[in-house]
Amino acid sequence: MNDYNFYVKKYGEYAEVTEINYPIVKAAGLPGAKIKEIVIFESGEMGQVHDLSDETIRIILFSPLAVKVGTKVSRTDAQLNIPARDDFFGHVLDPFGIPLLEPLSEMNVENYIPVDVAPLGINDRVKITKPLLTGTAVVDIVLPLGLGQRQLILGDRKTGKSTFVLSTINSQLENGAVAIYAAIGNKKSDIKALEEFMNATELRKKNMILIATSAFDSPGLIFLTPFTAMALAEHFRDQGRNVLVIMDDLLTHAKFYREFSLLAESFPGRDSYPGDIFHIHAKLLERAGNFKHPQKGEVSITCFPIAETQDADLTGYIISNLMSITDGHLFFDSNVYAKGVRPAINTPLSVTRVGKQTQDKVMKDINREISSIFSVYEKIENLSHFGSEVSASVKNTLIIGEKIQYFFNQPEGITFPKEVYLVLFCLVWLGHVKSEEDIELMRDKLQNVIKTPEGKQILTDIIKTDSFNKLLKAVGDKLDLLNKMMNR
Repeated sequence: MNDYNFYVKKYGEYAEVTEINYPIVKAAGLPGAKIKEIVIFESGEMGQVHDLSDETIRIILFSPLAVKVGTKVSRTDAQLNIPARDDFFGHVLDPFGIPLLEPLSEMNVENYIPVDVAPLGINDRVKITKPLLTGTAVVDIVLPLGLGQRQLILGDRKTGKSTFVLSTINSQLENGAVAIYAAIGNKKSDIKALEEFMNATELRKKNMILIATSAFDSPGLIFLTPFTAMALAEHFRDQGRNVLVIMDDLLTHAKFYREFSLLAESFPGRDSYPGDIFHIHAKLLERAGNFKHPQKGEVSITCFPIAETQDADLTGYIISNLMSITDGHLFFDSNVYAKGVRPAINTPLSVTRVGKQTQDKVMKDINREISSIFSVYEKIENLSHFGSEVSASVKNTLIIGEKIQYFFNQPEGITFPKEVYLVLFCLVWLGHVKSEEDIELMRDKLQNVIKTPEGKQILTDIIKTDSFNKLLKAVGDKLDLLNKMMNR
């Protein structure tokens, strides 16, 4: 972008700063200015027009430092655009697309993309039909997700939300997707941890981008963070690549928007949030989805907005807004976490609205069986607390329910291929696994089996069925071979 003098000469308009309520700057002048237009101050700072009146404009300042009263400002007649470069992978960027740590190689960037655009319409979209495999059994089987789904990740602090998200990133990168993580006003220590995660493996460095702002940045710059992430996701979508976007978190995003909106004298609504916060988040998240593509047929942007709850309260204004905008939510419950269950997902209070339509018949059959067992198991477990006598069949239901719970208790940060957890579930169901320790041991052994070409082929052949009963038979028929391979 050029300097202040260039734009003053080009448009012949300037304004003078008359009042400062950082990050909001009021200036008199610029009759041709438009909402969301980028402006530049003579001291070099950038801003964006927030609102207009007959004689003054209000500007959101992107700089961490305030300008002085009397500073001149010029319009640019441009919305915010960022460079779209394929060598962004493995870098930490600010919302302007500028690397924060390592400079990129010098090159002419011809492709600039707008940060704030309207979502594509219904004619550009297709039905979500392909599963998004997270590598977490309880999600992939009971609360399945689809490529292009917008799934809200909810829960109190320190309940395993980030661990699940990072595990899902690993799983999707292995399937050839792009991962873009938007750290919105995060702690610098958290941003550093994300950077280390990104650079830990070659696969992440080649396919992951981190857009980061810290709490020390301007609220205006923090507000831009998820929009930049979504703009880059659309760039790679147009190249024909599936993209997973993480927005951490949108509750923080809303709080910073409330901060400068109140300073700009916007009318406060519920909890003092401006009335357009729902529209802003809805428009942003609507840019995700499953889309038509001229070469690939279809390509997706899957979005995981994160929102941190307080004392497991799901009724908050922003929380309930996001729940109504998205296609479902995973609720990480502190009470479940305290029991030692990992991931600490409260399945009865979690929802997936479009994921089940992406499951094949085997997965649907297993989902139905588990739901049926758990429904009975919870009722019987509650009655057994009163010391009631139970029959042999009821005891068997309790044993199966307990084993399934052990099966879903998965080590943090560890993902498993679909072949592994399907075969393991069948072994649990058939009674070949007696305890939680046996489940962990057999899961590790199956992980080793699938790493060999022979083992991979055997497990893949076993799960190629069209019903749960046939899958159980296939596992039973291959039991001796499986035992032989697991005990090598």
